[in-house]
Amino acid sequence: MKAIVYNIDTREKECLILANYKKHDITVIANQLTPDTLNFVAGKEALIVFNGDPVDARIIEGLKSLGVKYIATSTFSYDNIDLNAAKSAGIKIANIPFKDGGTLENMHQVISNLDNWAAGKCVGNACCCQKDCTIKIKESK
Repeated sequence: MKAIVYNIDTREKECLILANYKKHDITVIANQLTPDTLNFVAGKEALIVFNGDPVDARIIEGLKSLGVKYIATSTFSYDNIDLNAAKSAGIKIANIPFKDGGTLENMHQVISNLDNWAAGKCVGNACCCQKDCTIKIKESK
């Protein structure tokens, strides 16, 4: 899966690289995700969010128009993501479903979320998709 990461610190970047182990094609952008830096998303399927960067309705609409289908946050909280806008845009959201993981453990969960999406599977407890994910519905039948 092609993914992009904005605003990642050195320790997180190292752990993400270790967790990914060349599975996914991940582009790293040092800048924050803003309307002015959104153009780097073109051609990517997933956005990985770090540091609570705001992902509001305007950003989500831009992500959708550039082809992004998934947003994975590296945190337990997803208050910085407009879930209603993501739902309207058809973008799936996943978080880290545990509070006390270390940085490497968190990055393994982010990669696991990408792995599941790439395989057409639900991300399970990491799902933040307003509970109407079509993948989850198919799996429960």
